Amino acid sequence: MKKMNPLVRQIMVAMVLGVAVGWACHAWAADAAAAKDIARYFGIATDIFLRMIKMIVAPLVFATLVAGVASMGDVKMVGRVGTKALTWFVTASLVSLGLGLVSVNLLQPGAGLALPLPDAGSSTGLKTSALNLADFITQVFPTSIAQAMAGNAILQILVFSLFFGFAIAALPRDATATTTRFVDELVSIMLKLTDFVMKFAPVGVFAAIASVITTQGLGVLWTYGKFIGGFYAGLALLWLVMVLVGTLVLGPTAMKQLLRLLREPVLIAFSTASSESAYPKMLEQLERFGVRRRIASFVLPLGYSFNLDGSMMYQAFAAIFVAQAFGIEMSLTTQITMLLVLMVSSKGIAGVPRASLVVVAAVLPMFGLPEAGLLLIMGIDQFLDMGRTATNVIGNGIATAIVAKWEGQESTAEDEAGEAPQAAPAVGTQPLAG
Repeated sequence: MKKMNPLVRQIMVAMVLGVAVGWACHAWAADAAAAKDIARYFGIATDIFLRMIKMIVAPLVFATLVAGVASMGDVKMVGRVGTKALTWFVTASLVSLGLGLVSVNLLQPGAGLALPLPDAGSSTGLKTSALNLADFITQVFPTSIAQAMAGNAILQILVFSLFFGFAIAALPRDATATTTRFVDELVSIMLKLTDFVMKFAPVGVFAAIASVITTQGLGVLWTYGKFIGGFYAGLALLWLVMVLVGTLVLGPTAMKQLLRLLREPVLIAFSTASSESAYPKMLEQLERFGVRRRIASFVLPLGYSFNLDGSMMYQAFAAIFVAQAFGIEMSLTTQITMLLVLMVSSKGIAGVPRASLVVVAAVLPMFGLPEAGLLLIMGIDQFLDMGRTATNVIGNGIATAIVAKWEGQESTAEDEAGEAPQAAPAVGTQPLAG
């Protein structure tokens, strides 16, 4: 039996300690205001860790994507990979919504809710105006790459990097030798910098968990047990489906290996409720698995905006939960229509604060449901966000590996030597096929 990765072990210990310390602080705090004040100090460590992650995400996405596109040198290949990735993303979104719809109707978490209902006209305070399809489409294209990098606008960085990579590929090799070498060296530097930053992950994880438990306490899990338990049961079912599909495409041995490698970024994403925090490690682990950098650096950023499996599941649960809580009957056809609207709307949520809640809040009134119903679950959203973020990460990891398999873009020993300088030989040279 292989030993557990030291960082994974440290993160798991940090999560347990975070729960214990958070519970103690919550019990010790005189009131909710005092608990919130204590949590603020834990938040300092979490914010520092997340800031360090955000510091490296933009240059890492730029460098790896430019290097990958330049090495492809083929616009048709990029289009083909993008089409396969988006087809997977849309299919996965539909499956996630479908499973969420079935689960929430079977479990009925909103029925007979032993909580006072908010006034239907109450405001949630969510900025639903941020959800605008026209603005989203135009803002995919950056006016300034410096501004896009400063704001970690992944889609804008992706668009610029594609054009930059195509420009390098279109010019004679001797005219771009210096730039190509610089980008390749930048990739190596950013990956090494990622290793440095990830050493702080256990501290960030501990602080994030401790902060949440200090503020919320463990009692809230009992109060909302039916909703939280139902949601996580739905996520477990979704994970099972994703793993089964991944096993069919990649093979059982490769799928087991992929899950082992993704354990670390998934734990980071779960504990911090931030997909960004897992991105650098995701890229590194996918390369170790055998996905060529040119594929991983293109599909992964795309997935961060369009492949939100956990968020899809959450939106299905939240929307139908509100209807159940207020005793509003909805036909199956109406429910399906609403979920399809949610799916389309969610494709423009990258960069929107509390994105999943914003999308649901914007869509509920279209179907005669009170937006105020979300006030019932906003207090526990952090616990739900942890699960949906981890699911988004595992979904993107499996999707990237499958697209690489479809493209025949498994790493060979020669590729590993020239393309992924820090891949682990025992894992990175394994073929993806089972």
